[in-house]
Amino acid sequence: MHIFVCIKQVPDTQKVKINPETGVLIRSGIDSKMNPFDLYAIETALRIKEKTNSKISAISMGPLSAKEVLLEALAMGVDDAYLLSDRKFGGADVLATSYTIASGIRKIDPNFSLIICGRQTTDGDTAQVGPSISEHLNIPHVAWCTELCDVDESAITIKQNLSHSILNVQMTYPCLITVEKDIFVPRLPSYKLQQASKNKEIKILTFEDMEDQDEKHYGLNGSATQVEMIFEPQHNVISEIINFDDKKNAEVLFEKLKELKYVGDK
Repeated sequence: MHIFVCIKQVPDTQKVKINPETGVLIRSGIDSKMNPFDLYAIETALRIKEKTNSKISAISMGPLSAKEVLLEALAMGVDDAYLLSDRKFGGADVLATSYTIASGIRKIDPNFSLIICGRQTTDGDTAQVGPSISEHLNIPHVAWCTELCDVDESAITIKQNLSHSILNVQMTYPCLITVEKDIFVPRLPSYKLQQASKNKEIKILTFEDMEDQDEKHYGLNGSATQVEMIFEPQHNVISEIINFDDKKNAEVLFEKLKELKYVGDK
């Protein structure tokens, strides 16, 4: 079995800047980390590897700095890592991002068994890239997986938590799942693996490595959505001082909390 885990480098801060022309995050000069939801995807892959004869590859799309999160994945126990990095991939929306990742997976190993993604990323929050990858690869997928019920080298059975019901779903390979944070507790990177991963190669794939050489399918050119309005998060907190000298001011405070929906009616 060959398992791919999709991971992403995201800003480690809320103080982000946005390019007003393209509507994409300016990532240079800010601290980054692995998308927290991807840790659960890695842990799920490792648990499956403990039960099957599997190889795990981490794959990410981004600038060369994204090597750091791939090294972290290797330190957790992933076998090898790939980075899709090219200026032509930049500024991609869900459609172009998922197409690029699907193309990268198909290039690396068209006979893969399973793809695992975290529920969503903390910078995009769409929760659409994983399912979109499955559509590009024409394979079944199940999102919102909360439990790994059974797995062997021919099929996987997972529990899917929907809004009004919980389903047990069995899929044969190849297929894709996105996992929730309740599925497993991610392990800490091993010091031994950290030392060993320092010398491991992060394989870089560029536009030239893709089988599809049509630039209209990648990056901004391949993005079907256009940003009409975007704004940076507000960091200044507006405060209001209320004295507690008498009952009247207490009532003012109560009305203010009720207005902000922190408390209900009397």
